[in-house]
Amino acid sequence: MAGEMRAGGPGGGDPGAGARRGVASGAGEGAPGGWAGALVMVPVLLLIGGVVLDVFGPVPYGGLPLLSAGPLAACMVLTFRGAAITAAGACVVSVCVDVLVGRPLTALVVDLLDVAVISGIALWLKWVVQSQGQRFAAVRAVAEVAQRAVLPPPPARVGAVSVATRYECAYAEALIGGDFYAVRGSPFGVRALIGDVRGKGLPAVSTMAVATSAFREAAEQAATLRELAEYMERALVRFAADVGDQPDALERFATAVLVEVSEEEGRVRLYHRGHPPPYLIRGGRVTTLEPSVPGLPLGLGMPEGVAVSGCDTFPFDQGDYLLLVTDGVTEARDRHGVFYEPRTRLADREFRTASEVVDTLVADVTDWTGGQRHDDMAIVVLTPLSARSPD
Repeated sequence: MAGEMRAGGPGGGDPGAGARRGVASGAGEGAPGGWAGALVMVPVLLLIGGVVLDVFGPVPYGGLPLLSAGPLAACMVLTFRGAAITAAGACVVSVCVDVLVGRPLTALVVDLLDVAVISGIALWLKWVVQSQGQRFAAVRAVAEVAQRAVLPPPPARVGAVSVATRYECAYAEALIGGDFYAVRGSPFGVRALIGDVRGKGLPAVSTMAVATSAFREAAEQAATLRELAEYMERALVRFAADVGDQPDALERFATAVLVEVSEEEGRVRLYHRGHPPPYLIRGGRVTTLEPSVPGLPLGLGMPEGVAVSGCDTFPFDQGDYLLLVTDGVTEARDRHGVFYEPRTRLADREFRTASEVVDTLVADVTDWTGGQRHDDMAIVVLTPLSARSPD
C-alpha cells in the first residue's frame, strides 16, 4: 500500500505503511525537493514583490495585495509554524514600508489590519484542514489495523497448492475497502475465498471480519461448498440483525466465490455468490469460469433456496493457475473508459509461479488505468504443486 498487502511471493509489502504515513497538511510538510523546494520560495517572492511595488511602483498601495497574498501562499506550501512566521513577517514588512514611504498613521493601521486579518483567516483555515487530516489519518489507521487483524496474509503454500495474494487500495488517502480473501486447508481439499463487502471504512471491515471468520471456522467442517456458503450466510444475517439499529445495517452483504481444490482428483470446484467469475490460465490461454447457475450475494437473508447457485467443477492440473479477483480489476478503465479484460491482457504469457501472475496483473492494471484506479482490488492466485516443488 499505500494500500498494498502481499503474500505468497517475494518482496512482500507492509500493509500498514499507508496508515503510518498519515496525511500531509501541505507540500512543505516533508523535505522540500524539486518543485516542492521552489514552492517554498513563493511566499518570500510575494513579500519582496509587495515591497518593490509599494516603494517604487507608480501606483500607491500597489504592493499591498502581494503582501496579503504572502501568508496565504505560505499556508499552502509551508508547515503551520512556517506560515505563522510568514504572516508575522508580512505584518512587520507592511508597517516598515508605510513608515519608509511616509504614509500617515491611519493608512499604516489600515494596511496592517488588512494584512493581519487575511493572515489570520489563512492560518485558521490551515489549522482546520490540518486537524481534519489528523483525524482522518487516525480513522484510516484504525481501519487498516482492523483489516490486518481480520485479513492476515495466507501462507505461500497450503497443502499441495501454491498461494499468492495481493490487496491494493485505489487511493493512498482512502479508507480501507471491503475486499477480502482467505485460504485454508481442510479434509476436503484446499479451500479458498474471495469476496467484496458493500461499502468502505470500518462498517465494511466489520462485515468482512464476520465473513472471513465464518469461512475459517466452517472450512474444515462443512462437507460441501454450498454448506460452507450457507454457514457464512447465516453469520452475516445474524450480524445484520445485531446492528439493525444502524442506518446501513440492511446493506451489509458481500459477494463471494468459494473454491475447493481437490488435490487427488486434479479438479477445482467453484461456488458463486454474485461475485465476478475466476479465470483459468492454462498454456497461454485465459478462460473465464462462468457459473452454470449464478447465485445472489451473501447476507441478503433471502428465503431458503432462492439464492442457491450451482457448484461447478473444472480440471485443474500442474501448470494451471486459478485467478480470483474483485471488481477493482474487472472494472478498471483506461482513459477511453474501456474496461480491463484479463482474458486478453494475460493471454499468451508464460508464468512460472503464482506470485509472478499476481505481479504481472497488478502492473498491467496499473498501466491500463495510468495509475488512476477508482476501486480497491484483491487478487488470489492458486496453482497445484508436485510433492517436491519448492514453491
